Amino acid sequence: MQLSASEEVLVDAFRQLPPAAAEELGALVRRLAAIAPKTAIDWSESWSDADFEEYTAASLRSIETEEPEKSD
Repeated sequence: MQLSASEEVLVDAFRQLPPAAAEELGALVRRLAAIAPKTAIDWSESWSDADFEEYTAASLRSIETEEPEKSD
């Protein structure tokens, strides 16, 4: 079976986990898979790329106004 690029990223990340964390993550994935067929996801609330860009820019402006640069 050929994995997609995103599947390969997940498998690689999973393999780097300590055994206990990998087992815990595996159990979570199995629970999510069990409820997924019965669950409809409403994506209308999802963020677009523009939303993320706007949020990032606003966050940076907030940081800049709260923490003025120190000059030596």
